[in-house]
Amino acid sequence: MPKMLKTIIKFICFLAIGLGLIWLVTHNLTEKEKQDIVMAFKRANYWLIIPVILVGVASHWYRAVRWKLLMAPLGYKPTTLNTFFAVMVGYLVNLAIPRLGEVTRCGIVARYEKVPVDKLVGTMIAERAVDLLLLILIMIGTVVVQIDLVSAFFIEHVVKPVQGKADKVGGINGWIILAVAVVIIVLIFLGIRILSRSKVGLAIKNMARGVWTGFLSIGKMEKKGWFIFYSILIWALYFTMMYLGFMCMEETRNLGLKAALSVLAFGSVGMIVTQGGIGAYQLIVQETLLLYGVAYTTGYAFGWIVWSAQTLLVVILGFGSLIALPIYNKNPVPEPNGKI
Repeated sequence: MPKMLKTIIKFICFLAIGLGLIWLVTHNLTEKEKQDIVMAFKRANYWLIIPVILVGVASHWYRAVRWKLLMAPLGYKPTTLNTFFAVMVGYLVNLAIPRLGEVTRCGIVARYEKVPVDKLVGTMIAERAVDLLLLILIMIGTVVVQIDLVSAFFIEHVVKPVQGKADKVGGINGWIILAVAVVIIVLIFLGIRILSRSKVGLAIKNMARGVWTGFLSIGKMEKKGWFIFYSILIWALYFTMMYLGFMCMEETRNLGLKAALSVLAFGSVGMIVTQGGIGAYQLIVQETLLLYGVAYTTGYAFGWIVWSAQTLLVVILGFGSLIALPIYNKNPVPEPNGKI
């Protein structure tokens, strides 16, 4: 199957899931409930979205600054603007094709700053691993600080689905799956042994070595303290965006810090599940705000407002970065680009 066709199919599948979730939420709504959602949109104070957007820009900027710290041990010092442009274009591409944006931003820095792309992929993996760890810690903290309220939601929407899938693979089915997994592992091992002796295999080995070198850069940084600071700052800014977002609607204005923490933690999962978070994010935000007494129609509208603000920011900055990149880089950077 051609690569482009696979990409198109993947895009359609993720988009279909998101649209399916939107239909799931809205198809049984009564006329009054639909009117409530419309009224919630009309009552919102959209001027208060401006500080949310400004905080969002800051979070993206510091993500670029943090990424630079991972490149320093490799001997490269790209400009902050090029790194920021690459991050924003990556986010823009992710709206269309999940995860392709990560490769795109590495390609942009490789092109304009002459940093080997395999090493950049390694730094990106290290960066994402740290973000995943912080998200897990945030989710745990969310449950701990409001155990009675959030634990029920966590068990219902996370633990039970996992247990259900585990029960389905129990008994004889579990043994069959285990046997198939062993056979697949053996075949992969034999395939790697055969492939490793070919030119293609050697090329893959060299690329993997470069990726691993980039990943290990996280342990070679001289400014580890700054890396930790920026990592915490990025998520603190995400949290601030959510808390400020509450101010735009009368029904959410009195929600506290714990509610913002919950929406941040569980809403982040929704951004991963579907195409740009469409459908899943709004549904998870709606379900989360129900815990705090917010009507589900209002919660659903709030989810759309926050999602729209974040997506609009990515679209504007992403396309702006695409335009700015060739203008900012009129004079080509000589090799090896800031090599230390």
